[in-house]
Amino acid sequence: MAISLTETAASHVAKFLTKRGKGVGLRLGVRTTGCSGLAYKLEYADDVRPEDHQFQSHGVTVIVDPKSMPYLDGTELDFTREGLNEGFKFNNPNVKDECGCGESFNV
Repeated sequence: MAISLTETAASHVAKFLTKRGKGVGLRLGVRTTGCSGLAYKLEYADDVRPEDHQFQSHGVTVIVDPKSMPYLDGTELDFTREGLNEGFKFNNPNVKDECGCGESFNV
């Protein structure tokens, strides 16, 4: 089981954690929602729970709860800029289908 960040994503997260002044890493998860069933959750983590999975990627700690892990295993998180738009992009090998708007997926 593994979750990774690209160098670009890790750099972006590290900068925001420093600017924020607190936090132990980035928490990834999934929630039930949308037209395809699941959507990604992404937030800065201030703590690690005993049941959480932790991964180190380019100096950044990535934290995933046990319920989300089967859906996220093997995922690489990237940070992209296209024109005026920028944001995180999930490269998830488990995704079988995505909704038209790209906000939700199923496995």
